[in-house]
Amino acid sequence: MAPTDEQLVEAFQAGDVSAFDLLVSRWDRKIQGAVYRVVGQTEDVRDIAQEAFLKAYRALPLFKREAKFSSWLYQIALNLCRDRLRRRRRSLAEVSLDLLSESGELPLATSGPSAVELAEASELARTVGSAVWALPEEQREVIVLKEYQGLTFQEIAEVLGLPVSTVKTRLYRGLGVLRECLEQKGIRNPAPVPAPAP
Repeated sequence: MAPTDEQLVEAFQAGDVSAFDLLVSRWDRKIQGAVYRVVGQTEDVRDIAQEAFLKAYRALPLFKREAKFSSWLYQIALNLCRDRLRRRRRSLAEVSLDLLSESGELPLATSGPSAVELAEASELARTVGSAVWALPEEQREVIVLKEYQGLTFQEIAEVLGLPVSTVKTRLYRGLGVLRECLEQKGIRNPAPVPAPAP
């Protein structure tokens, strides 16, 4: 029987460094999936996920085990996502006037999904993914953690440091906005919500 996260954390704290490798292999894809759905750019995903595991590795000896390891790890990853999004917004705000074309418009961004990724993704998944990305950050985070990562309301509350009632409110409001957006695009009841693959 596979050891639990708590057993692996305990083993790591007792000096078994290989226990952390098992935690990484267990959580890497889920963390990358959450990061992808929050930041929306594939080139940032691996860097943020690796940084999250590096921070976890460094802090794990002092981890008190008051929260679940997975909630703590998601919290680290989401904080890194927020930092990346803040930097991205700041850099967009600092775009030089030299980049303006003669017509006064900014050139199209070249970052984003590649043509191969777009071809592989279904039209519905792309539409839903862009609608999720357009949500306010606080609603997007809750939807990603609940609908894509399968966390409970209590786990999300621990990750975000919020009361469960606030998590539920953000989820229901976000899903309402998402539903309206998709209905405007002619999509009704996309259940289950298709997840674009990172």
